[in-house]
Amino acid sequence: MSDISRRRLPGTIALAVFEAAARHESFTRAAEELAMTQSAVCRQVAGLETLLGVKLFRRTRRGVRLTEAGGGYALRVADWLDTLERDTRELMAGAGRVPVIELAVVPTFATCWLLPRLPGFRPGRVQVNLHSRTRPFLFDETRLDAAIHAGDGHWPGCTSRPILAERLIPVASPGLLAAHGLAADGPPLPAETLARLPRLQQTTRPLAWRHWFAAAGLRVADDQTGPAYEQFSMSVQAATLGLGVALVPDFAAAAALADGRLRGVAAALDSALAYHYVVPEAHADDALLREFGDWLAAQAETHRETFHATPPADLKE
Repeated sequence: MSDISRRRLPGTIALAVFEAAARHESFTRAAEELAMTQSAVCRQVAGLETLLGVKLFRRTRRGVRLTEAGGGYALRVADWLDTLERDTRELMAGAGRVPVIELAVVPTFATCWLLPRLPGFRPGRVQVNLHSRTRPFLFDETRLDAAIHAGDGHWPGCTSRPILAERLIPVASPGLLAAHGLAADGPPLPAETLARLPRLQQTTRPLAWRHWFAAAGLRVADDQTGPAYEQFSMSVQAATLGLGVALVPDFAAAAALADGRLRGVAAALDSALAYHYVVPEAHADDALLREFGDWLAAQAETHRETFHATPPADLKE
């Protein structure tokens, strides 16, 4: 093979050593983790720097620190090593003998809604790998086949199918209600009462409480105040701890409502968003992905029959 066609790639050992050294910013701690001598770590890093022609670390009186180039390279190497490890484990586990769907999904929807139902989708005959994503992304830059995302369904270069409308419910712990002189098993709270309670905010739905109060015919000046969380699962947990009233999807609070850790305290609000099943246009005719979408839609219909047996009460009543 000529020098022109030969790939100029570092060895896996050198990359693994560099990743450990970069993570710890210490050759000594990397050596301890990898059961190597410190001098062996130094040789691997020096060889990698020579191959790349780039300084990855700078030496200081306190040890080593990543250079700017080294820091960026460390992130890419760590991601590549994680991917290689995952692919190797899948192959060793025989994942290649069954069809696989690589699915991106928002975390709370995956944990509270999808995972409990997933064993019912062609058990043992299809493997669905879940990858947490909270924002839209470009499919071309990933190994992902499809996604479930909350939004308006617009995703350039993809087909989008609404699966489940988002229905938000205000929930609070019995302890919080008692601390404010309210009965845990009492009637729904008037909007004016709810406005006086501490409220939890959702960074992905920053105007949720404003919309809820507007639907109740009330304007609240501080409707966006309160601790903020990125994931609905965090808001549910915070609510169970009595930190405030959370406005979360019904499926996210279902378990805590069922076991009494939370109480529904007021009428639900149908969000303008829905959970959509998104597939790149290039895979729109994939039979397995179509089947999975049909199965998701059937599961969502069962959910609606269970949780939405009656429409949400008029917030003004």
